[in-house]
Amino acid sequence: MTMQQVDVLLVGGGVMSATLGTLLKRLDPSLNMAMVERLDRVAHESTDGWNNAGTGHAGYCELNYTPQGENGVEIDRALTINANFEISLQLWTTLVGNGGLPEPSNFINTTPHLSFVWGEDNVAFLRERFEKLSAHHLFKDMEYSEDHDVLRQWMPLVMEGRDPADKVAATRVNYGADVDFGSLTRNMVAQLETSENFELLLNHEVDEFKKSDDGWQVTLNNREGGKPRQVQAKFVFLGAGGGALPLLQASGIPEANGYGGFPVSGQWLVCKDPEIVKQHHAKVYGKAAIGAPPMSVPHLDTRIINGEPALLFGPFAGFTMRFLKKGSKLDLLKSVSPSNLMPMMSVGLHNMDLTKYLINEVRQSHSERVASLRDYFPSCKDEDWTLAKAGQRVQIIKKDEQGKGKLEFGTELVAAQDGSIAALLGASPGASVAAQAMIEVLEKCFTEQMESGWAERLKELIPSYGESLVDDGELLANVREKTLNTLQLG
Repeated sequence: MTMQQVDVLLVGGGVMSATLGTLLKRLDPSLNMAMVERLDRVAHESTDGWNNAGTGHAGYCELNYTPQGENGVEIDRALTINANFEISLQLWTTLVGNGGLPEPSNFINTTPHLSFVWGEDNVAFLRERFEKLSAHHLFKDMEYSEDHDVLRQWMPLVMEGRDPADKVAATRVNYGADVDFGSLTRNMVAQLETSENFELLLNHEVDEFKKSDDGWQVTLNNREGGKPRQVQAKFVFLGAGGGALPLLQASGIPEANGYGGFPVSGQWLVCKDPEIVKQHHAKVYGKAAIGAPPMSVPHLDTRIINGEPALLFGPFAGFTMRFLKKGSKLDLLKSVSPSNLMPMMSVGLHNMDLTKYLINEVRQSHSERVASLRDYFPSCKDEDWTLAKAGQRVQIIKKDEQGKGKLEFGTELVAAQDGSIAALLGASPGASVAAQAMIEVLEKCFTEQMESGWAERLKELIPSYGESLVDDGELLANVREKTLNTLQLG
């Protein structure tokens, strides 16, 4: 079997691999790289526009990023996520400016981000959230209102037919974005394909890892029946969404011990009726139901996917055994190992309510789902909406301080001590913070290169690199002005 030699092997054709590949090619164009994708096209799993919320998670509207703590509303996570999204915006701005990405409307469009609540307690929560966030320079442009007339201007469909006596409130950031991460990724990969020393291997999947003196020997199966291939890679990145965990386990590195996955499926209600779609131009997020996982925060979204406008409501989460939308029903069982058995059993026992909630979500009828939509669109009709499958999410299970298990709703980078292989696990905020997540890969796995010139070049791609957008208001103002103008979000 012929052995192909590469500097970098990117496993998975989604936004994470595309972002890392783009950064690496900009930092060192001479790098020999290959990307392997098990499907017949890139960006067709979690990255696809129909498989994620497309919010450009900035913390503007997602209430689960500002939980109620002992001292009131906590905003630290929202600040971090917002600053990290600004890093993605800076990278896209640079790429648009130098021809690495097309006209911004191909992948990003202005869509105001709103949070909407009703009831005395929830209104008090949102008011406090607004007061704390808007006092910080990252959120200084946020607006707040409890006035029905104002809210009707912001979101007419949501307010149509609502009782004038209802106690409601909303916040709005006008330059929020709808991001088609599928289109973004396909454009980045297409650009990579025009560069030297880059190969895209579709319909291939990793069969085996073997550690070598100079990285990893990776055997790839051809899913169309062709001969297997072997790749010798100095560095391997596992950016395969829900498929990253089994691949990380297959590598055998000790850092993978104890990690497990909790898969969650999703569905959307979709409306493509132009007469309805044109009446709503916003992403309106509410509060998650009691017992729901954080990524199940209900929202009524304007979406533009592959250039086609639509309204989406959901997601309706569900229990699944698959790690990928096009995966196997045995994925969850196959992921159980001696090192993660205790954490996974512990999480299962302590999250029975969550499991029951997910199973009940799957069992809902169409009318029951539309009834949930009426909290956000009171006059909606069942027949205007159809059900569509969203992507799979695999939440992280890991050992806690007692050696048992805990379920985490976020993303985490797991890398070998020698920096030869790394995997990104978890979900939300996911694609939105891809640039920051991949910077962490560079810092952890390419330390020598970063110290010998890459850091300076990275600052040309992302002007705020090495500085804090959370702490420096003037820096934020400068970079935000350029990103909003270049990406046509102002």
